Amino acid sequence: MPEPTTTEPSPGDSTHHHGADPCDEPAAGFIDCDESIGRLYSYLDGELTEQRRVEIARHLDLCGPCVSAFGFEAELRRVIANRCKDHVPDALIARVAGAIQAEADLQSN
Repeated sequence: MPEPTTTEPSPGDSTHHHGADPCDEPAAGFIDCDESIGRLYSYLDGELTEQRRVEIARHLDLCGPCVSAFGFEAELRRVIANRCKDHVPDALIARVAGAIQAEADLQSN
């Protein structure tokens, strides 16, 4: 998945959004903040087409508020993934595997 960069475009960059909110009026071929944020979880989960991922990555490269939201959500997911791991006892794994095998044996007969 394309990762957005955190560098700001130069002031003369014609692809950067202009106006009070940098993303009020996206340039042709760019998606707006609402769409970028609305698809953020799908982007993080890798559930979008390559074209859509590239469009969102391009938007994030140009939009400070959206890249901040992306950074927060990505970090939150990393923390949750690292801290919310349950250890499953080996005995339970063996019981479940045995039950699955027994069910498969019953269905094959």
